[in-house]
Amino acid sequence: MSARAGAVKLGILGGDGIGPEVVESALLVLDACEARFGFATERTLFDWSGEQFLRDGRRFDAAALEPMRKLDAVLLGAVGHPSVPRGMLEADIIFGFRRGLDLYVNLRPLILYDSRLTPLKDKTEKDINVLVLRENTEDVYGREGTRTGQGTPEERVSVDMVFTRRGIERITRYAFERARRLDRKKVTLVDKANAVPIQQLWREVLESVGQEFPDVEQDAMYVDAACMWLVQKPERFSVIVTTNLFGDIITDLGAAICGGLGTGSSGNIHPGRVSMFEPIHGSAPKYAGQRAASPIGAIGALALLLQHVGLPAAHDAIQAAIFRSFRSGRIDGVDARPGRTFDDAKVIADLVANP
Repeated sequence: MSARAGAVKLGILGGDGIGPEVVESALLVLDACEARFGFATERTLFDWSGEQFLRDGRRFDAAALEPMRKLDAVLLGAVGHPSVPRGMLEADIIFGFRRGLDLYVNLRPLILYDSRLTPLKDKTEKDINVLVLRENTEDVYGREGTRTGQGTPEERVSVDMVFTRRGIERITRYAFERARRLDRKKVTLVDKANAVPIQQLWREVLESVGQEFPDVEQDAMYVDAACMWLVQKPERFSVIVTTNLFGDIITDLGAAICGGLGTGSSGNIHPGRVSMFEPIHGSAPKYAGQRAASPIGAIGALALLLQHVGLPAAHDAIQAAIFRSFRSGRIDGVDARPGRTFDDAKVIADLVANP
């Protein structure tokens, strides 16, 4: 997808809690990118959130998704409201995007911006730089399942864990394609095929697809071992490809070793089509209105968005600015503190504008 033919058409969903604040901070950085690199965006604001639901009762559905199909990309802040039934907004909006637009790639870079951020002893930026690719449309994740015999000793809940060869093949091929572009060309499959035998299909597909990429090293490990190695030796990983459920867990652990959820960014992608980008943190309602949350995840999500729409130089400039902001001490961390959201965004915007 290229943005060179005209303005980039963006959908903006602030969402709930700290979401609108971190999105606004990312747009400050976008303004700096537009000025430096000479492109333009058309930004359409969409009011889908918990506050909106409590106000008018409308839910995000297939009709609400339809205008998004005409865009190049969507930037989402966060969803989740304490007065809305648990999980409803996430199911409607996040899963609505992922499955409604077939955004089968969940791309989550684990990037350590400065060694002082990690809780791991003696690890540096060179040790923690991992691209996690999570299958985004299958598995048990986000499935409603069934519940019978409520309130009795025989109460039972169940949900199907479903994988398709097509779904596994396309995320695995994407992982090899991304690894091929890196200095360290290696793909690691993370599964639990020893205890969940149906996941053997992932191993079979890895071996089959891997034959198309003889220049890319491959290996596989069980998810419990992968979590251990992410903590002990994160440097052994380059690209991880994994299931929807395991990917969600692994990337929160990965964000922790990078300094916290505030560092994490995510792309929900269908290559060549409209895709959605977001920080991995939640809405954190207790910080809403305080401008206290770190904007790094949202700004990193913006960088991924710009890469997706054909503006890699803008992506690189944002990443370089984030690195410089931490290493210079102009940004001291990602912990919540009053004023952080826009203070930190202004630092990064300035570094984008004045490299």
